[in-house]
Amino acid sequence: MPTRLGLFYSGMLFFMFLGAMNYANNLALGLTFLLSSIAVMAMHYAHRNLAGLLVSTAPNEPVFAGQTAQLRVALTNTARVTRYELIAAADEGDSSPVAVAPEERALLEFAAQSVVRGRLTIEHVMVSTQYPFGLFRAWTHVHLPLSCIVYPKPSERRDLPTSVHTDTGGAQDTRQGDDDFAGLRSFHPGDSPKRIAWKAYARGQELQVKQYSGTVVTSHVFDFDALPGLDTESRLSLLCRWIEDAHSAQRAYGLRLPSLEIETNIGLPHRQRCLTALALFGNDDAR
Repeated sequence: MPTRLGLFYSGMLFFMFLGAMNYANNLALGLTFLLSSIAVMAMHYAHRNLAGLLVSTAPNEPVFAGQTAQLRVALTNTARVTRYELIAAADEGDSSPVAVAPEERALLEFAAQSVVRGRLTIEHVMVSTQYPFGLFRAWTHVHLPLSCIVYPKPSERRDLPTSVHTDTGGAQDTRQGDDDFAGLRSFHPGDSPKRIAWKAYARGQELQVKQYSGTVVTSHVFDFDALPGLDTESRLSLLCRWIEDAHSAQRAYGLRLPSLEIETNIGLPHRQRCLTALALFGNDDAR
């Protein structure tokens, strides 16, 4: 399909042709036919720039409600020629143009505004190009399961609920005993230098901390039903705030929802699992 520039170009060729015919100017006719052949070539190359291109989904990072999600589409070039000026577009916006080298893969990224928690879903994506001269636009519509998890928006800061002390035999720690050696774990900021396994670190291993049996964990249980007087979304926002604060402080915590209970743990995978449970609570297909 011709672009605005293509329509202007076509109109220019039309008037050039009329002028050349009116004055019987063979040189002007030759120039008109040459420029017309360039337009036909541009139409062919615009179509070839998309032919055989593989479009697939790519992992998308979760966001909090109200933030802008960056949605990604992967383009794989199976041809022996480079594909230029490829753009992915959806109702939410357009990506920046990219080029994909032969036998290579590139990511197209466009922004989408998240409004509420749940699953932000894009029904279809349009991949287009105006290569080589911007005279014609070739496009294709692709239906992909493109989605992004939207966490609840954290509420204002509020003190964590009362902690619980649990003996875990050295699995995790905020206070450590000096009993029998139980093993090593990865170093966390705030660990005592006296506990660091310096010999293992000198051998080129990662920074690790010695653990001993008798470890006492200070943990929290964030319970949905223990928040009376708040509506569902306010409870989820407060739970989200507590999870973020506990994760930042490297405190162990668990999550208790009416339909799901996640055991006490720490770390990034645990945080993501808890926040995802909040995002999809009672509304798995929420946008």
